[in-house]
Amino acid sequence: MNTGAGTKRWGPRRAASALFGRRARLRWVYLVLGGALLMPYWMLSTVAIGALNPDHGPVVQLLLYFAALGMSLPMAAVTALVPTVRGLEGAAARALCAPSRPDEIATGPGRSWAARRQTAAWYVLHLLFGGVVSGMTLAGTPFAVMLVISPLGGPSLGDLVRFWQDRGFPSWLPGPVTGLALMLLILSTSAGLGALLARWAPVLLGPTPEERVAAAERRATVLAQRNRLARELHDSVGHALSAVGIQASAAARVLRTDPDFAAEALQAIGETARAAVAELDAVLGLLREEDRADAEPAGPTLAGLDDLLRQLARTGLKVDAGLPPGLERLPGALSREAYRIVQEGLTNVLRHAGPTAPAGLRVALAAGRLEIELTNPLGPARPSRPGGGRGLRGIGERAAVLNGGCEAGPAEDGTTWRLAVWLPVEGTR
Repeated sequence: MNTGAGTKRWGPRRAASALFGRRARLRWVYLVLGGALLMPYWMLSTVAIGALNPDHGPVVQLLLYFAALGMSLPMAAVTALVPTVRGLEGAAARALCAPSRPDEIATGPGRSWAARRQTAAWYVLHLLFGGVVSGMTLAGTPFAVMLVISPLGGPSLGDLVRFWQDRGFPSWLPGPVTGLALMLLILSTSAGLGALLARWAPVLLGPTPEERVAAAERRATVLAQRNRLARELHDSVGHALSAVGIQASAAARVLRTDPDFAAEALQAIGETARAAVAELDAVLGLLREEDRADAEPAGPTLAGLDDLLRQLARTGLKVDAGLPPGLERLPGALSREAYRIVQEGLTNVLRHAGPTAPAGLRVALAAGRLEIELTNPLGPARPSRPGGGRGLRGIGERAAVLNGGCEAGPAEDGTTWRLAVWLPVEGTR
């Protein structure tokens, strides 16, 4: 016999919990509420078909009551197409029905017809099961209690008592046994129908395929926004810190021997820090609650490359730049991303090749696309970086966002590191 801790077996304690536990009680309340919601539809149906006519016999009366129930469910389904019903039923199901996956139960209105149809199906089941449990509870419970107390002077059971007496049982036993069996039937029905509703709740009240796709698109949008902010912070602040670190080291080395150079380096550090703070404010502005999720970041464009090159020149980095005219007329998004790509590429030169290594920068407009090529000598000072680092990944992501591409690695001559990026100009938003 398997007695492992993970094995679930039915026993007296588990059976009692299923019938009398907190979950069973909550589901019973939810089903009784469904029965209460069913009553207006059922009463209207009974009036419509004349089921309340006292001239009908008991059999015909019972059949008319069931016919009224059949008429009331389509009426309930029609009213459940109202969008707000989905939110109300979802909130009640999460609180009382104890579904297996409560986080998947919708609590907002049904915005699509698929969601409304699913809500209508759930509403019909809720009212049908609720009507059954309510009827059994209201009619069966008092009768069961009377049967249990029948030995004390309750109703006469006639043939049932004689049936048990013929088999040697005392005359008082049939009433309590039948009453307890009826109570067990009521409790089992309530627990079983409540468990069915709990199992079907994520299917009928959960998100539709269209809503799942929309939620996935929203998550992708948020993730893309976060990645964009991370790239902006990495490129702007990372570049500034690299430049400040090199300038501070240079100023510390010549502070006593060349105070004029040290003062110029300190001035450059101040300018770089102020520019970095301004860019940081612009990037963090995207995180403000009032900003739109699709707001374009404010930042430098290719028109500011001259300022970037002058800033790097103060660190000692010499860049042989070839810039074509008309860069200021490029689309804003393209120009900003291209500026960050150039900035990150030159920052990598500064970090890994050192400020004394010459760098070549070529920017060109050809065949409807913007081409950027950055080269610098590969020397022993350049550390090995498996995977390319975050900077190169960020450059690749920026290029991919604009439907472009990039290549990075040693050139064919084996002595030069080459970064090449191409971005389409047409269709850039």
